[in-house]
Amino acid sequence: MKSTRKAWAGAVALGVLAASGATVAAATPGAKSPAQRTSEEAQLQKLYKDAVAEGGRLVVYAGGDKPGQADYLKDAFVKKFPKMKVDIVVDFSKNHDARVDNQVAEHHVVADVVHFQTVDDFPRWKKEGILQKYRPVGWNKVDSRIKDKDGYYTGLFYFAFANVTATKLGSGAPVEAKDFLKPGFKNKLVFTYPNDDDAVLYYFKQLTDKYGFGYLKKLLAQNPKFVRGTQDSADLVGTGDYVANFGSGGSASGLSQVTIPKKSPWVAWPQTGAILKDAPHKAAAKLYLSWILSKDAQQHSIGTWSARTDVAAPAGAKGIFDYKNMNPLGLGEFMSNRTALDRYKARINLYVGDVQGVNPSDPKGVLGLYPVSQDGTQG
Repeated sequence: MKSTRKAWAGAVALGVLAASGATVAAATPGAKSPAQRTSEEAQLQKLYKDAVAEGGRLVVYAGGDKPGQADYLKDAFVKKFPKMKVDIVVDFSKNHDARVDNQVAEHHVVADVVHFQTVDDFPRWKKEGILQKYRPVGWNKVDSRIKDKDGYYTGLFYFAFANVTATKLGSGAPVEAKDFLKPGFKNKLVFTYPNDDDAVLYYFKQLTDKYGFGYLKKLLAQNPKFVRGTQDSADLVGTGDYVANFGSGGSASGLSQVTIPKKSPWVAWPQTGAILKDAPHKAAAKLYLSWILSKDAQQHSIGTWSARTDVAAPAGAKGIFDYKNMNPLGLGEFMSNRTALDRYKARINLYVGDVQGVNPSDPKGVLGLYPVSQDGTQG
């Protein structure tokens, strides 16, 4: 069954309710005045006109680990702006950022907009002069902690990784990190390789910082299965003998649920976006970023915590900065020290072994250096 990052993010955002038994309701952010709606909508329509005049084409590189994960954004964008032809190419952020570096070096840039998990890339790219300075619609409402003060990049929304557990476990599902060590879960856990995804690596880093490497040894004694990609690890929960993981988002299968631990660390971060300075379709790029950060899209299209300070958290969830066991800026800080990160990754590699399996974002190996569509069409 196809699932998306929106489904995952939404599941994590609302998964905290599962532990409390609260009822999930639609988010009810403060109402926007007619003048505010007109102002943002008028700006978007002007940008739309410019994008159509430019040719109506847009290519976005999105961090993820499964084809189609960003289709919810593409579909919502095209529904509002039907004259646009849009391709959103999904791949691991660590592959896409290398792809961007290569395109810039080869003077053959085909991506217009990028939004990645590798938040440490954006300050570097700003310094290297490869980003387009642009303050999208809604810029003044974006939390200052997740945007560049000079306007070169910004957080667009938050992704989060927490627990995914089989619904059949009921009240016996693990919630805190130490729950995963219970004897009944031996041979029944499935995880994403932490040495393949830096957000998962950061999850493990927080756990070993808090509980020591003794915790990791006990976890591995449970004989968990490791797979590539956070979606595949989540989708396996509830199938066969696999009943739980942590460090991923939800699945659209209906066989699992997401919970946020109350004491153990978990991970959320601002998925960060920018326009490339040599983007072939700058007008379309400006329209896309402005649409994502518009209040309407932040309320109805992203399915997770908003980057804007005037949009409420999902119903029943705390504000993203209000969880005492999670720092939304922590992943960026972790990734900014590549020497320490690589040292920790090498140590983890000794425990979990080398990553095995094909890239789940590109199982056919077709994306190459200059993809303009998910099927590997080259620009």
